[in-house]
Order: sequence, then C-alpha cells, then structure tokens
Amino acid sequence: MSEPLVVLERVNKHFGDLHVLKDIDLTVGRGEVVILIGPSGSGKSTLCRTINRLETVESGSITIDGKTLPEEGKELAALRADVGMVFQSFNLFAHKTILENVTLGPVKVRGMKKADAEKRALELLERVGVAHQAEKYPAQLSGGQQQRVAIARSLAMDPKVMLFDEPTSALDPEMITEVLDVMVELAKSGMTMIVVTHEMGFARKAANRVVFLSDGQVVEEGTPEQFFTNPQSERAKDFLGKILTH
Repeated sequence: MSEPLVVLERVNKHFGDLHVLKDIDLTVGRGEVVILIGPSGSGKSTLCRTINRLETVESGSITIDGKTLPEEGKELAALRADVGMVFQSFNLFAHKTILENVTLGPVKVRGMKKADAEKRALELLERVGVAHQAEKYPAQLSGGQQQRVAIARSLAMDPKVMLFDEPTSALDPEMITEVLDVMVELAKSGMTMIVVTHEMGFARKAANRVVFLSDGQVVEEGTPEQFFTNPQSERAKDFLGKILTH
C-alpha cells in the first residue's frame, strides 16, 4: 500500500438515535481509488461527507496527509481546499459563467492571479471536454456537462484527494458515461479518489479497492476482482445478488 493520505480511526456518528457510522476504520493511500458501496442507508454518503467535515463526527479521528481535521475556522477552510468534492447536484454558481465558476476558488482561496487561473481553468475544461462552453452559464449546459464542469472546478484547487458522492445519480442515462469516462481518466492519472457510487462497471474498471458498508459498518473490503467474483460476507453476497441480476 502507498503512503496513507486519508485515515479514519474509530469514527462514530449519530443522527438522533440512529447510529449511522459505527467505529469506522479506513485508510486510503496516496493515488488509490476507493469505491464505497452498499445498500442505501448504509452510511456511505455520510462517511464521504465527514472527510471534509460537511458532517461532524462524535468520536474517532480523521487525518488528511497527516493533519487532523480541524473543528472550524481558517484551518478547516485550508484543509477543505485540499479536498475536492463532487456531489449529486452540481452546485455551480448560476449567475457566473463556466470559466468564472472554475477560476473563483483558485483566485479567492489560493490567491492565484486571474490570468493564471483562467489559463489553468481552460486546460481543465479542455480535459473534461467542455472548453468550448467556457463563456456559457450553467443553465445552458446539460447535466452531464455541468457535472464535468464541477469536476474541473474541484481540480482547479489542486486537491490532494477528490470525494465523489454519487456523482451520476441525478443524471440521465446517456450522460452518465461521459462523467464516468472523465472519472476513469482522473483515476488513471493518479488522483486519490473516494467514490460513493452505484455504478459497478466503473468500480470494476477504476477502483483499486472496494469497501462494502452495511448498517454503518465496514463489512468487507477487497480488490474489485475479489469482491465482485468472490464476496466473503452474506450481506455482500445478498447485496450483489440484488444489484447484479437487474
């Protein structure tokens, strides 16, 4: 395993009486692509959101590149800049052009010069296949294009790790592939990625490791090959039986 980049130790989280994360231990190495899968309500999205403190945790520790997640304030903002996040909804600023959406963070948070930020933004928009849309506004783009812009916007901050929380679940089927293709390329380029997804084909193609969660616990983890062809736990067998037969 490569050097650890994201480390969760005994992480616990409740929503009221519901114990959504139970003593989660997870280590993600630099350059590793880890896919979180499991039935809905298993805690995958919550786990993803604790890594940049969109959700707080009651106990346990989370470190990124050796630094513990701060509670709040400037340190948290700085750490969040190292963690890119792509959600189900694209969260682009509607009143800003695509180019402005991608340059905003680097200029405001990283203190980059506007011209440099624009040059870099255009390179990233080229990489995700929407450079020709740079002057348009989000509403003028398809959902698949907007999600690719959201990926470029995260990459513009030069993050150490990218979190994806079901990035294709709000998209029409014909747009899913174009977003997954960008993510596969990103994985090949060595980006550290933690991905919550139902797209098993993507998991097989891009993941170094599949982590299966059920009822807030890590039940099983392994390579995609091991997990999909020879799951060890009854819960994983049951889950795969349901999704792979449809």
